[in-house]
Amino acid sequence: MVEFVFTPPAQASVQVAGEASRFPVRRIFCVGRNYAAHAREMGKDPDREPPFFFTKPSDAVVDNGRTIPYPPETSNFHFEIELIVAIGKEGFNIPADAALDHVFGYGVGIDLTRRDLQFEARDKGRPWDWGKAFDQSAPIAPLHRVGKPFRPDAGRIWLAVNGAIKQDADLKELIWPVPDIIAILSRSMVVKPGDLIMTGTPAGVGAIVSGDKVTGGIAGLGEIDITIGEAVTAAVAA
Repeated sequence: MVEFVFTPPAQASVQVAGEASRFPVRRIFCVGRNYAAHAREMGKDPDREPPFFFTKPSDAVVDNGRTIPYPPETSNFHFEIELIVAIGKEGFNIPADAALDHVFGYGVGIDLTRRDLQFEARDKGRPWDWGKAFDQSAPIAPLHRVGKPFRPDAGRIWLAVNGAIKQDADLKELIWPVPDIIAILSRSMVVKPGDLIMTGTPAGVGAIVSGDKVTGGIAGLGEIDITIGEAVTAAVAA
């Protein structure tokens, strides 16, 4: 039996729709600028260049319906609605036409972003971690197993703040669709059960503040809702 110097943290996990069992999260990969209109609003060329990835820690996941504190060190806190792909089968160098065989299920998530810190890092050629990979930055609604009548290549994706629609697009607008994302990611490393992929966000991202109610959804996968709480204080963070 392995002994540890302290009790290991609980396994990060996401709810599965209609089940008591939960999906254990291993890694979270995020695709940057995967909708042309969003690339333009970020000041970038939307040409179909190879996709790039960044990551979030597994314990950044937050269940649907939670209140998420306004994070520290930012004054420009943004929402980004995304299709979540949950990997259920290991693979390396997966052909795109076989990529969906490795999917456990799909869900709705929000990539919460400290935009000011992201832009500062981007402009200095530094990693995005401080803008993207902070505590409770990946709220995810319950995953739906493959087999539900859902197609990852088409369907409305939307987000509203306090009832006002901010993002409204279609999954068919993805520059790199789900099979290509999985195939390209698997060329660099072995994808394994428990991996999550956040596939990018459409245009319309913007700031949120304490007290805001954020809702969103994807056709065929249901909805997500979170509330933005008061700012994290040093005492709470400690």
